[in-house]
Amino acid sequence: MSNSLPDSSGSNHLVDPAVAGMMEGEHTYESITEKLTSIVLRQDRHGLPWWIMIGIGFVLYNVLFSVILKLLFTGIGMFGNNEPVGWGWPIINFVWWIGIGHAGTLISAFLLLMRQNWRNAINRFAEAMTIFAVVCAGIYPLLHTGRPWCAYWLFPYPNILAMWPQWRSPLLWDVFAVSTYASVSVLFWFIGLIPDFASLRDRSENILAKKTFACLCLGWRGSAEHWRRYEVASLILAGISTPLVLSVHSIISFDFSVGIVPGWHTTISPPYFVAGAVYAGFAMVIMLAVPLRKWYHLEEYITQKHMDWMAKLMLTTGLIVFYGYLMELFYSYLSGDPYEIAMMHFRQFGPYGWAYWLLICCNGVTPQLLWIPRIRRSNSALFIISVVVSIGMWLERYVIVVVSLTRDYLPSSWGYFTNTMWDALMYLGTMGQFIFLFFMFVRVMPMINVFEMRELLHKFHHGHGAHTEDATHAVEAAE
Repeated sequence: MSNSLPDSSGSNHLVDPAVAGMMEGEHTYESITEKLTSIVLRQDRHGLPWWIMIGIGFVLYNVLFSVILKLLFTGIGMFGNNEPVGWGWPIINFVWWIGIGHAGTLISAFLLLMRQNWRNAINRFAEAMTIFAVVCAGIYPLLHTGRPWCAYWLFPYPNILAMWPQWRSPLLWDVFAVSTYASVSVLFWFIGLIPDFASLRDRSENILAKKTFACLCLGWRGSAEHWRRYEVASLILAGISTPLVLSVHSIISFDFSVGIVPGWHTTISPPYFVAGAVYAGFAMVIMLAVPLRKWYHLEEYITQKHMDWMAKLMLTTGLIVFYGYLMELFYSYLSGDPYEIAMMHFRQFGPYGWAYWLLICCNGVTPQLLWIPRIRRSNSALFIISVVVSIGMWLERYVIVVVSLTRDYLPSSWGYFTNTMWDALMYLGTMGQFIFLFFMFVRVMPMINVFEMRELLHKFHHGHGAHTEDATHAVEAAE
């Protein structure tokens, strides 16, 4: 592909290799704004695929409400949770959903601090994915306790009983880790939307929509002072969010590692869980990016270079996860601990052996196809591999939770876990919740950051070293 881009006068400018391939076709500031905002402002931009996805999400969302209603009247005994597997599908799904949200934080915060321009086309919907995944995850610990009406006991509020949270409980660590993660993610996401809300306010012809966007943009006028505050706030929030990528899933891994259970009590858990979370998160970003760029004709903005780099990051984190699997084998068989050896043998050759070998195939073998450039350039192949990885990451949590708990130290406490249909229906319901919320977001908010794409166009014309303020002034002048 040529490293030149036609400008509005028809002449070609050489493009800095640092931004080459991140935008294709001929564009102006006006055409970028019109293309991306029209998805929100024009009903005809949402065709049959959007209606199908929103319909599926709505139906499954109602399934979730039905399951929760039955749960409140029946109790968690309707799930497969029982002795010795007190943690069943609810905790498996909780960890799975939290992991999916990590790629959004990594793309939006860490890559911003690293000044990586390829994040511009994917950070907005990746951040939305993070928030909706955390919403889905938060349902499980709340209901898994069996007494959701007492959930406020987890917070240190003044009370006459002098009853304070048990700070030694990993459940409490999850509450503060996840609530902090969700709060910072929502704030970071909203701050990034403010300039685009102003663009929607100025372009909207519907009075109600105009007033709504006017409220959401908080009086944004695009002045130099507004841009300065916007950049400072974004960098501060990025600096806060980046450690959360490491801390949140590390704390969730402590749910397992503080328990003296064979297969859990290892020091490799925090980095192993963090790498797995980013791995699953990038798989979900690719699963969303492939259909979105096709349905909304965004191939010029979400280019093959974006897909290629996301695939490479997924391959990198996948190799770290696979290394973790090998270290589990090393720790178990060379530790000399008979309980660890028995646990690993049970994982591989017991009644749940199918789950272990399937996750090795999904998370360890299948992603190796991403070494092949031709596979990375095929969106269909990337989509299929991402689906396989998502299945594999769910199976990983299944093996960690179920297999370890079914074989404890005492044979008298051994058992077997079988899920019920309510486990599956609630899981499908949270998928419906995610699909419904995500495609409603696509309908009412720009899924790609308009300002950052215009800034990227400025870098195409004026070089990668152009200062952000220069780009801002150029965009203001063009408008």
